[in-house]
Amino acid sequence: MTRSRSPMDQDTLGGRIFAVVNTLLLCLITLITLYPCLYVLFASISDGVSLGVGSKLLIWPKGFQLGSYKMAARNPMLWTGYGNTILYAVVGTFINMLMTCFAAYVLSRRYLPGHKIMMRLIVFTMYFSGGMIPMYLWILKLNMLNTIWAMVLPGAISTWNLIILRTAFLSIPPSMEESAKIDGANDFVILFKIIIPLALPSLAVILLYYVVGHWNAFFNALLYLRQRERFPLQMVLREIVILNETSMLTGVTDSLDRLQETIPLKYAAIVLSTVPVLCIYPFLQKFFVQGMMVGAVKE
Repeated sequence: MTRSRSPMDQDTLGGRIFAVVNTLLLCLITLITLYPCLYVLFASISDGVSLGVGSKLLIWPKGFQLGSYKMAARNPMLWTGYGNTILYAVVGTFINMLMTCFAAYVLSRRYLPGHKIMMRLIVFTMYFSGGMIPMYLWILKLNMLNTIWAMVLPGAISTWNLIILRTAFLSIPPSMEESAKIDGANDFVILFKIIIPLALPSLAVILLYYVVGHWNAFFNALLYLRQRERFPLQMVLREIVILNETSMLTGVTDSLDRLQETIPLKYAAIVLSTVPVLCIYPFLQKFFVQGMMVGAVKE
């Protein structure tokens, strides 16, 4: 029996045209995605004066210098921001993962009375919240201003991540939990010894989401932190890039020539703040697709 050819087969003219067009389109999308990263990298090692008076399109470094990285490395505020961000990310991610695992485990138990109603109420918070002013008043009443808790507690559980993890827990056969209960295991043993090891791909996905969220967070710091020694890295970058406070790094007043020389400094600070996340992602990439596909196929 001969197999009918599909228009997408590689040995047909239509298949070859599709492959060429698809490849070109993917290359274009890749270029569009990577160019902002390449622009920041090229600008960070370019000569500041040439970069300031040149065109906005940058496809190759204009000159070469590493002075911006040296200047950024000598800035104490940048390293203070690094330390604060690492602290917020570690403590915040630990709280996030612990609370999300507990909530997902409870909501995935089909025998729990009212679990569907509770899930609907939790999903409701994805679309409606109390607002910025009530949240600020709540943080103020709890005396959490200028503390680490203002950075890690308000977002202790992400509804989206909770839904992902709950779906992963629901995909685990109930018979495994029943067998463990027959052997005398309680809910904590079942969660930490059975459920969590079987849901590692989904846990890796939400771990990446939480770490990146804490690493890039600046809005909570903008609202709740007033002491500069508690600023996370993104607040330091905000002052450098948005508020144009290059004097914070250089320690001198900005003349026009000095401003042109310190333009690469902003991009160097952005590169230094992005590298840690880029180093973490390859180790979690193998779990990413598998974790996101949990619950996509129903049997």
